[in-house]
Amino acid sequence: MSQAPLSLPTMYDLPSEIVGEPGLPDEFHLYQPQLLSATFRPLGYPEDKIFTATDLNLYYDLRHTNWYKRPDWYAAVGVDRLYAQQELRLSYVIWQELVSPMIIVELLSPGTEQEDMGRTMRKPNQPPTKWEVYEQILRVPYYILLNRYTDELQIFQLVGNSYALINNPNDQLFYIPELQSSIGLWQGRCHGVERLWLRWYDRTGQLILTDSEQKEQERSLKEEAQARAERLAQRLRALGVDPDMII
Repeated sequence: MSQAPLSLPTMYDLPSEIVGEPGLPDEFHLYQPQLLSATFRPLGYPEDKIFTATDLNLYYDLRHTNWYKRPDWYAAVGVDRLYAQQELRLSYVIWQELVSPMIIVELLSPGTEQEDMGRTMRKPNQPPTKWEVYEQILRVPYYILLNRYTDELQIFQLVGNSYALINNPNDQLFYIPELQSSIGLWQGRCHGVERLWLRWYDRTGQLILTDSEQKEQERSLKEEAQARAERLAQRLRALGVDPDMII
């Protein structure tokens, strides 16, 4: 007698929120991921094949379908932007998506720092640590840690079967060839706060602008052009030339 096909839980079956878990701990954990998503535009992938997530449950184990991690920010490429090409996700279920994140970013907090940095050991009969999941199970190619208190940036790249810390000074950009993009720290204002922020750059090292930054840049360029035209008109008038008569 043939066995019935294995029925696995989908994102509709797996919880997106766990009762009793705290919410986002602070504004930085809200604004920093938003900036990463707003500037993540890897070359070679259309918008509908790029997915970014903030604090969204990531389910990774077929044998323990209720086990999950919740990265502060992660991105997958080559996967449909919408679940089944039609809905916003409630969670990211690896056995359905079949694509691991290309990059995960954790923002260090006092309560999670030790686990984020791979300094905790797996307890008996408990799920694996974040480090184990990202490195050994999902094999995420790039794992980045940012300490908001010291502004220290640590970049790990999967080399063989383990993460290797990349010697990348904070004032330099780190290029990711799979994305044809760079990531690095930027001193600037985001949500009205001036500080170092982590954001994406293009392959030439130029900032990838958010939509609001792009609009502001276009407005400034327009105003600058108008100002130049007015200065030229004033010089022509001083010479006795009517600028309106020049074709």
